[in-house]
Amino acid sequence: MIRLTDFRIYGDSSGIARITILDGEKFEAGEIPSELKLAVHQLDSYFKGELQEFQLKINPEGTAFQKRVWQALMEIPFGSTVSYLQLARQLGDLKAIRAVAAANGRNPLWIVVPCHRVIGTNGSLTGYAGGLWRKQWLLNHENPPLQQELF
Repeated sequence: MIRLTDFRIYGDSSGIARITILDGEKFEAGEIPSELKLAVHQLDSYFKGELQEFQLKINPEGTAFQKRVWQALMEIPFGSTVSYLQLARQLGDLKAIRAVAAANGRNPLWIVVPCHRVIGTNGSLTGYAGGLWRKQWLLNHENPPLQQELF
């Protein structure tokens, strides 16, 4: 399970710049800066299953190409997935599949910019900076498996 206490949010009045995974680190959050309160609220709502689309001001650092990829990630609907190949095609260059994958892997705003929604062409879970178990958890969170009836 992923919880709000598992990561730290960085940003300022220009927007959220980065979300890092704590991976067992102890972090005592003091008072939340006003610029980040909306992000904390929306992420909490997301994890509670009450929010499907973030409405946050973001300001990630990256190249122009990376920002194009990250923008394309934000267009993947909640509960859906696309392949790296589909994403490269959407960006207009099938040959850029490795560059798209690299930009996806450098996404500093995991969850908010939903890089977990990108999978291998064969449907496999591939590469995720937060670990494949988190990617699987997020995909299941957004699209839970259907309960089957026994009788």
